[in-house]
Amino acid sequence: MKVDVKRLLIGGSILSLSAIVLGACGNSNDDAASSNGSAAESSAKVEGDIKLWVDTEHIDALQGQVDKFEKEYPDVKVTVAVGSSADAKADVSKDPEQAADVFMMPHDQVGQMAEAGLIYPIGDKQAATIKDTNVEAAVDVKTWEGLTSAGKIGTNFAEDGANYIFGPLFMSNGNVLYGEDGEDINGTNFNNEAGVEVLQWIADQKNNSGVLQASESALSDLQSGKSDAFLSGPWSKNDVEKALGDNMGVAAYPTIDFGSGAKQMKAFLGVKLYAVNQQTEAPLAAMALAEYLSNQETQEIEFTENGVVPSNKDAQESDAVKADAVAKAVMEMSDAEHSVVMPKLPEMVSFWPPMDALINDTYKGQIKPDQFQDKLDKFVSDISKVTE
Repeated sequence: MKVDVKRLLIGGSILSLSAIVLGACGNSNDDAASSNGSAAESSAKVEGDIKLWVDTEHIDALQGQVDKFEKEYPDVKVTVAVGSSADAKADVSKDPEQAADVFMMPHDQVGQMAEAGLIYPIGDKQAATIKDTNVEAAVDVKTWEGLTSAGKIGTNFAEDGANYIFGPLFMSNGNVLYGEDGEDINGTNFNNEAGVEVLQWIADQKNNSGVLQASESALSDLQSGKSDAFLSGPWSKNDVEKALGDNMGVAAYPTIDFGSGAKQMKAFLGVKLYAVNQQTEAPLAAMALAEYLSNQETQEIEFTENGVVPSNKDAQESDAVKADAVAKAVMEMSDAEHSVVMPKLPEMVSFWPPMDALINDTYKGQIKPDQFQDKLDKFVSDISKVTE
């Protein structure tokens, strides 16, 4: 069925999976992290008063699950409060002892928080359960050129956050960030011919009549008809569906020709996680809650209420998920052809600001073509570990 491009949401800039329990680096002698079993399976009593931090939009969906958890564990009292997952590291670092026992966080902060000793290790059996129950990665729109010639795409090349959507362009053109496995601090190779092609392509979009610079106004532009599509992910589903109704269409990312043939536009693949505070005074209760909020039922509720595509294999097989156009696009985006796993190295924090600046300034014309190589050399140096 042909979909009206003027009402097309390109879904899946990141695989926004439901939260899964975080396995921290390091070992622990505590029963809660024992290799003999998970916190919930330990012979020790699960009890205590614990605090849970989640993003505002998740509170309503999760409160019922917390209530069920308290009935299952009558000796545990959970206080739910707002905590920005994006600011998890900063907020927990301020005062770990006063921070929540369990908190939602994005997985690109895993390395930093583990290295800083802020998150609680889990046991081998728990880790095996996570791997066993969740996917490994934990409307055709064929080409960028075709899409922008048929209508206008709302983008954010010139604003903060461009790094998240357009940083993976370098990987789309064959480069790697922190090596093939995302674990080599000196393994970024953006400063090559393919990287220069990407910067030239970004610069060219300034004069592309089918590209509309829009960030905060992306949804209203789509609703008014000023734009015909915008790049986003499953988190936008409910808002776009409310604004457009049956006129909403969804598709995975198109291909892009950077100058040497069509390449699949990739997205960062990431998940939101529940982590347990290393300083918690009730590790068994905290770990049990993190597990509970990561189970199939909770993921299905989060999908229904917030459009968060589940990572649980059984949840993905539900009729509701299978019939959902956004979920289909997100799961299509989760394969290696369409996405790259976001590195969890602590040094990932150094990637975001210079990548934003590189994309913003190139698009605005503040970086000229004869400067591309030098700028890429500096970028790679800035995000790499300097060795003597």
